[in-house]
Amino acid sequence: MKPKATTIRVSVATRDRLANIARKEGRTMIEVLNEAIQDYEQKVFWQELNEQIDQTQRTDPKSWADYLAERELVLGPPPRGRRTAPEWEGLITFPEEKDETNPR
Repeated sequence: MKPKATTIRVSVATRDRLANIARKEGRTMIEVLNEAIQDYEQKVFWQELNEQIDQTQRTDPKSWADYLAERELVLGPPPRGRRTAPEWEGLITFPEEKDETNPR
């Protein structure tokens, strides 16, 4: 059974742009439009999440620290920023890893 359909008004330029994308990708205009809406919703979700994280970090730093500590218990420590091949492990010290006891 086909989903119900309706008509929406868009400018001729918008319709032509949508048709051009669909033609180039070998898809229907509805498929392209549905994907664009899904991408937009995902973008908004991540923007809102990042804003909430920023707000929590600013307004409740203790809760944020508690969250990070609990997260580390569950997931383990965060990975190092840089990865080295196993054969180089221990032979290279990155600047951020240097301290007074290891001046290499």
